[in-house]
Parts: sequence; C-alpha cells; structure tokens
Amino acid sequence: MASSKERENFVYLAKLAEQAERYDEMVEAMKNVAKLDLELTVEERNLLSVGYKNVVGSRRASWRILSSIEQKEEAKGNEVHAKQIKEYRHKVESELSTICSDIMTVIDEHLIPSATAGESTVFYYKMRLLSLSCRVQVW
Repeated sequence: MASSKERENFVYLAKLAEQAERYDEMVEAMKNVAKLDLELTVEERNLLSVGYKNVVGSRRASWRILSSIEQKEEAKGNEVHAKQIKEYRHKVESELSTICSDIMTVIDEHLIPSATAGESTVFYYKMRLLSLSCRVQVW
C-alpha cells in the first residue's frame, strides 16, 4: 500500500506543475495519485480536472489553428504546404485521442471504483463524458 507521503509528493508536484503551466506533468502526477486506488479529495479531483482541461484545451487550440492555416494554404493552391499541415494536424489529433483514451482508462479503472461519495462518482462520470466527446470530435 502506498504511503501518504508518496501521495502528498504527487499532489505537491501537481501543484508545482500547475504554477509552472506544465499541464502534461500535472496530469501525470495526478494520474499517479489516482492509481493509488484511494478516494481523491475535492482538491485532488480539481487538480486532475484542471490539468486535463488545460492539456486538452491547448491541443484543441493547436488543432483549430492548424486547420485554419491548412484551409488558407489549400485556397492559395499550395498543396505541398497543405499536405505538411494536414500531417501535423493529424499528429495533434492523435495526441488528443491518446490523452482522452488515457483519462478514460484512469477514470474507469481507478477513480470510479475507488469513489465512495456520490459527489465523486458524479464528478468522474462528467469527466468521462467530456473525455468521450473529446474522442468523438476533437474540434
């Protein structure tokens, strides 16, 4: 069984990563807390949610920008650049899909089974729905 010190260290790292705006690392730290298979506190749930929203949000923004540039290049008839942009956009889509699948797994395998409070369960099902919508439509 994991020590409370280990949990505290992961939470501290998540808070530190948030302050440094390093949301991928924030999510990783909070996934480590989730994988301890203990009920998350309200603060811990919020840290996971904030990190996840920022990780997904930045990639969604990247996707929108790339899509816009791709359309402009196509309109100019620059197929070579349009093809490069499309490949790059697909890379971002793949990252989004991986992130969303990953959080769904954490929710399904660790968070929901560990939830004892109704409030926690509702929170995780809402996150699950948002993750599902992320996978279905990244833009």
